[in-house]
Amino acid sequence: MGRFRGGLRCIKYLLLGFNLLFWLAGSAVIAFGLWFRFGGTMKDFSSGDKSPEYFYMGLYVLVGAGALMMAVGFFGCCGAMRESQCVLGSFFTCLLVIFAAEVTTGVFAFIGKGVAIRHVQTLYEEAYNDYLKDKGMGNGTLITFHSTFQCCGKESSEQVQPTCPKELPGHKNCIDEIETVISVKLQLIGMVGIGIAGLTIFGMIFSMVLCCAIRNSRDVI
Repeated sequence: MGRFRGGLRCIKYLLLGFNLLFWLAGSAVIAFGLWFRFGGTMKDFSSGDKSPEYFYMGLYVLVGAGALMMAVGFFGCCGAMRESQCVLGSFFTCLLVIFAAEVTTGVFAFIGKGVAIRHVQTLYEEAYNDYLKDKGMGNGTLITFHSTFQCCGKESSEQVQPTCPKELPGHKNCIDEIETVISVKLQLIGMVGIGIAGLTIFGMIFSMVLCCAIRNSRDVI
């Protein structure tokens, strides 16, 4: 009986350790999403008339998922400390929902990368053409694109040189730079999503094992 209680205590501490790690991961996801939105190269991209709103919606969802992870981590700690089967079952369900959401986010980031790149490239070409038609109308949007992606024009920078960053060393094709930057960022978001999904698997295992151990201990008693 003492050995059984010792095993139960070990599983409980493992779950507590997982929830602490999960809570920290949620904090990191929130910081990651906020940095991408307000501190990374994309921070000024939404100021233009033409910007990929879905990209920022995805970041807000990421921040929301991080907040949910922090709440679930605290919820799981309470269930482990009180040895409550009901709370642990609810905790398992929440982890299952987070797992599905993170897998979906990760897969979408990898599979939908081409669509996202083409969409931003189309927005840039529209801003580029607007500037050539009316330099006053498209000036601000094109400056935002060039500043965000640190590029200048397409095949040549001569026609849009006034809107290019002054510190930019030489010519960089914006169509190519958009593909590079968006690809890297979506890959990073995808890896974060898949990584968090992998982490939740351990939490679901620990919660189920602890729940079964609690039930067995009560049956023994």
